[in-house]
Amino acid sequence: MILWPPTRDHLNREMTNSSASMPIIGLTGGIGSGKSTVSDKLANAGACIIDSDLVARKVVEPGSEGLEMVVKRFGSSVLAGDGSLDRPKLAGTVFADPDSLADLNSILHPLIEKEIKAQVVNCFAQRKFPVIVVLPLLFETNAVERYGFTKVIVVDLPEELAVARVVSSRDMTEEEVRSRISSQISREQRISGADYVIDNSVDNVTLDRKVAELWSELKALY
Repeated sequence: MILWPPTRDHLNREMTNSSASMPIIGLTGGIGSGKSTVSDKLANAGACIIDSDLVARKVVEPGSEGLEMVVKRFGSSVLAGDGSLDRPKLAGTVFADPDSLADLNSILHPLIEKEIKAQVVNCFAQRKFPVIVVLPLLFETNAVERYGFTKVIVVDLPEELAVARVVSSRDMTEEEVRSRISSQISREQRISGADYVIDNSVDNVTLDRKVAELWSELKALY
């Protein structure tokens, strides 16, 4: 594990040295596509998964620099009663206002990037492969270049099915889901940037088969 506070330059050097012979893979998809489902299956197969959603929660934990910066920009109204970040409330604010979303991204993305790179280096140090970074906004944030991804996996399904799944499984209205979708790149753009596409509109048995086939291809990279 990384036991010191590494600088971004140090992490970049470590990743460059490590990934020269070991590729880093990005995994993305729109809201409701099932990124977590697919990444969980790959983790069970043995992949070293780094979930940017979990990292994003870590960098705004109570007492963190990230939370302090968010409160300074958006006010204490984005805090829950226990002092933690009220994520649904913050999301409702930023996804309705492009300028607010840009401000939030400028605060969080550098912190998230530093933590993800630290975890990538840790995966390499433990020789856990393949290394897969799950990033919802992979293309929107130029992550392929920033992290040096050599392959990109896109989890995909039709928009109407994605909306229905999110509305039924999360505390979000259809309008909120569609607003979130409109803030991301199109499904077609996402697919055009993929090396592998996993269709998640299928039943679980078929999805297991598709992920197993993908796993065989990813293992061959190493």
